[in-house]
Amino acid sequence: MISAGEFRKGVTFVMDGDVYQILDFQHVKPGKGAAFVSTKIRNVVKGGTREMNFNPTERFEKANIETKEMQYLYQDGDLYYFMDTETYEQLPLGHDEVEEALQFIRENDNVLVRFFEGKPFEVEAPNFVELEVTHTEPGLKGDTSGSASKPATVETGYTLQVPLFVDNGDIIKIDTRSGEYLSRV
Repeated sequence: MISAGEFRKGVTFVMDGDVYQILDFQHVKPGKGAAFVSTKIRNVVKGGTREMNFNPTERFEKANIETKEMQYLYQDGDLYYFMDTETYEQLPLGHDEVEEALQFIRENDNVLVRFFEGKPFEVEAPNFVELEVTHTEPGLKGDTSGSASKPATVETGYTLQVPLFVDNGDIIKIDTRSGEYLSRV
């Protein structure tokens, strides 16, 4: 059992016979009235998202989620193919399951695929990835005052803010949980 006060991003729980995953949460303590937990949740099985408020003392059954390491192989139309690294079975997944991870993974990268009752519902990229910058404007030489940044696009098509000294062809380390630049490799 898990209480709403223990909700964190990524937690899965059972409510009204359906399995939900916390996409975003915030503990709110208004000036008047009782505290509550404001959440954005996604139905793991049906795919819909919604926003809900919970009393922090409400309790829910925790959902048993299986996680398996798989390798991203290729995209074919609307399907993305992943291979189980132990059995070599291929698993086609739709855009909804891989949407967030696609920004950070390349072909042949290993990812974590999460399953509920044998049905895949999410692909999770590694926490840190190293990707090549494919497009960014040249930085101004000597402009080191403050923490200025510029947009850069990496090989997967993801765009993020990087320091001025980063150039095309540089390999950069990105935190996939926040989508932020960490360092140049």
